[in-house]
Order: sequence, then C-alpha cells, then structure tokens
Amino acid sequence: MCDVKKRFGQNLRAVRKSKGFSQERLAYSAGIDRSYVGKMERGEVNLSLEKLYLLANTIGCSPKDLVPDH
Repeated sequence: MCDVKKRFGQNLRAVRKSKGFSQERLAYSAGIDRSYVGKMERGEVNLSLEKLYLLANTIGCSPKDLVPDH
C-alpha cells in the first residue's frame, strides 16, 4: 500500500505544478497545513476521501486525476 501513497503523491505534485500552485498556495487555498501537503506528496500519510475531493476542487481537477491507476 505504501506504493499507492507514493504514486498518489507523485500525481498530486505533478498536477499541482501543472496548475501553477506552490505547496504553500495549495495549502492556504485548501485550508490545510503546508507540511501536510508535503507529507501527502512524499506518500507519508493516508488521506481521507474528503481531503481528496478538497484538493481536487482547490487545484481545479478531477479527483481521478490524483488517484493512481493501479
């Protein structure tokens, strides 16, 4: 399962950067701590569906864009 978290983090980082968001801007806009964004991108945390949808909405993408295929 750790691999899934890491792949999610890679997707989050790629989409965040493609949309022009820094970690700080994403964290501020989503109302979460910047260090938590970093932990998600490094695959260190299990996030809730609520956070997944919050991140996707904040960045302006579909939640499926953040979830790894396999």
